Amino acid sequence: MLLPLLTLLFRDPLQFLAVLPIVLATLGLALLVAITVHEFGHALAAHALGDDTARRLGRLSLNPIRHLDPLGTVLLLLIGFGWGKPVPVNPYAIGVRMDHMKAMALVALAGPLANFVTAGIVGIPLKMGAIASSGALFSLDQGLVGNILGYIVFYNIILGVFNLIPLPPLDGFKVLLGILPRRPAFALARVENYGPMLLIAVLAFDSFSHQSFLWGGLRTVAQFLGMLFAGKPLP
Repeated sequence: MLLPLLTLLFRDPLQFLAVLPIVLATLGLALLVAITVHEFGHALAAHALGDDTARRLGRLSLNPIRHLDPLGTVLLLLIGFGWGKPVPVNPYAIGVRMDHMKAMALVALAGPLANFVTAGIVGIPLKMGAIASSGALFSLDQGLVGNILGYIVFYNIILGVFNLIPLPPLDGFKVLLGILPRRPAFALARVENYGPMLLIAVLAFDSFSHQSFLWGGLRTVAQFLGMLFAGKPLP
């Protein structure tokens, strides 16, 4: 994220100007990978379950341009919170062979799983020590390749973990609906109309509260995955 670089700006402006283009390029590449594989995971799962909506609209692709949402990408770059362009899914097309809520849950789960698989694969050289690093997942003091791999692991973990929060409109909410019995699932599904407002309210409350249960829990999970996938802690 760019905000921590502000300390470098005030401490050493010349060094800040020197590293900023490298950091921007590294972050940009990592974001492209994380968002692309996440949305591709949704599209691939929907296609596998019988819905060809995403394929017909060109979303069954690893081309980043197909999946980027401008505002979501900028916010993710700046503050670590953002999103890609949602993959269109027809729940009744994918629900032909199973309950459509369970089918939607599988499609929703595929996005975070794609992120975790990517983080695990990219993190192998870091975990094995094949790439020189400073000991952190990413740092201004380590090599370019180490930083690129570290940022890719970092953003895939963050995107995957955050999207598993069981609040609408995140993937975790659809996973929750697919797990619950049919009647409570349909009752809870009505909350989805208020999803964005509810999510913002919960995030705002958690950020300004002294306990910060949500972010604290997410950080704990992300730290564990960072050590699991790359053998290094998240910042």
